[in-house]
Amino acid sequence: MLITNVLIYNPMEIIKTGIEGVLIIKPDVFRDERGYFFESYNKEKFHAAGLDMNFVQDNESRSRKGVIRGLHYQAPPFAQGKLVRVMNGAAIDVAVDLRKSSKTFGKWTSATLSGENKWMFWIPEGFAHGFVTQEEDTVFFYKCTNFYNRESERSIRWDDPDLAVDWGVTVPVISGKDEKAPFFRGIVSPF
Repeated sequence: MLITNVLIYNPMEIIKTGIEGVLIIKPDVFRDERGYFFESYNKEKFHAAGLDMNFVQDNESRSRKGVIRGLHYQAPPFAQGKLVRVMNGAAIDVAVDLRKSSKTFGKWTSATLSGENKWMFWIPEGFAHGFVTQEEDTVFFYKCTNFYNRESERSIRWDDPDLAVDWGVTVPVISGKDEKAPFFRGIVSPF
């Protein structure tokens, strides 16, 4: 038997951001002349890496270039942790810390996710979440740790001056609902 290629499994790379709990996860992507393969989620491997998540709902959205969706969150007991990734296109993904006891309360961090880099962004409960698409036909996918609950749904205005999120677009496409979201100073964080 002739072995021409030996693949050694290296665990996924987990990168801490400037905000405790929010992580960038770089999966192992195996590429060859046929294309690529990677595990986007493996409960045992995530658990071994200290990421003990229980997902109950998957969501997917498709947006044209320049769309901002967010900043959204759900209040307890329906708060959600989200593992997000871009399947096609590219987006800047943003997490805003709403945990009142956190030293980074009201701060945000972001990651550039794309169909090409296959990175994932872990956003635990206690954060508002949003993204802006950087390419046409961007398909965004996320796994959630809790079910959607309309009565628990909350939002913060995307262009809040206190948060000063750098979305990287000058004229974004925004839903009417997101345009009417309250400013950060006007919310009472449930976390």
